[in-house]
Amino acid sequence: MPTDTARIRFADTGQRASGRTRDPATAPPARTTAFNVAAHGLRGLAALMVLFAHILGGTARHVYQDNAAYVEAIQAPWYLGTFGVQLFFVISGFVILPSALRYRPREFALRRFLRLYPLFIVLSLAFVALNAATNAYPKLNTWSTIVSGLLFLNLFTGTEQLTPNAWSLTYEVMFYVLVCAVVESTVRHRARFAGSVAVLMATAFVVALPMALYFVMGVAIRIASQHFRMPIIPARLLECISLALMIFFASRGHFEYHWRDLGNPVVVGIIVSTGLYFWFAIQPHSLTAVACDNKVMRYFGTVSYSLYLVHPYVYFPVRTVFERGGLFTTDVTGSIALFGAIVAGLSILAAQLAHVTLELWPYQRFFRQQIYRTSAATTADVPAS
Repeated sequence: MPTDTARIRFADTGQRASGRTRDPATAPPARTTAFNVAAHGLRGLAALMVLFAHILGGTARHVYQDNAAYVEAIQAPWYLGTFGVQLFFVISGFVILPSALRYRPREFALRRFLRLYPLFIVLSLAFVALNAATNAYPKLNTWSTIVSGLLFLNLFTGTEQLTPNAWSLTYEVMFYVLVCAVVESTVRHRARFAGSVAVLMATAFVVALPMALYFVMGVAIRIASQHFRMPIIPARLLECISLALMIFFASRGHFEYHWRDLGNPVVVGIIVSTGLYFWFAIQPHSLTAVACDNKVMRYFGTVSYSLYLVHPYVYFPVRTVFERGGLFTTDVTGSIALFGAIVAGLSILAAQLAHVTLELWPYQRFFRQQIYRTSAATTADVPAS
């Protein structure tokens, strides 16, 4: 999203830029693509949550692991920060469905590829080169792991992703493939057999990897939001209550979301409160929308993907410098505050550079358009992705 407060409308790339056309009969209602300021701002917040989770959790594990008071003090915010990944998944479910409805599979895939893969491949190859030189992670120094990671097949091969944090991208890519298949076979072509196969594959994905329930939640909220609206006053009250519950439950632990975890009341509480909060948050005039409708939150929503992937490449070298320079002192609060400020500041700078060169440039060069087109006359913000 843009860094100013100008309103934004969708640039009709199918007719103006790329020469592609869409079938009017299958085009979704215009409001299905309307930009949601709360969802966009929460995307930035989720990236910041993961960043600070790594600052706190990483130092608790590798620097102050013998300081029981510090380890205990950061547990709740650390757990809450790692929950940013699940929040990303809900947002993806909410924002990707309109894109799958708007574009044919080939264009949908190309747009997703150009938005995600350039940054991913550069960071992944950087990791491969560094790991080959240092052998810091021997298990990731094999051809099978490298190829599986670069092709997003690691969930099926049982290997790990390469660049830190990229494990979640495999979930994202699988979700993109499945939602596109379901939309194409059931909405556009109404093909019973193909649609049944696509739905079964999507169901199998969720059954095999229950964390994908967060994608389903986002999709369901997107569909429901087209038909139901909440009155402002009770919605805001329920928004505050569900947000408090989500923070409480998400701060209670870190979970892998195996089926056995779903028997844990805390996990059920996280899922239910997250769905409720997100539903109220994306309503018009929600408190979350008000809080996110400013330059700062729009900016972090814009660079969220770059910030999410890039910050480990800042965190590790800065931590090494602090360790070797003796900057992690007995003044834990002061040391962590200084360390966190430097990591966050440099991560934002690196994210801005990565966003401009590896997110915006490939997409804009191929489609010969800006990703976002501003118009003061519009009243809604609409992403082109």
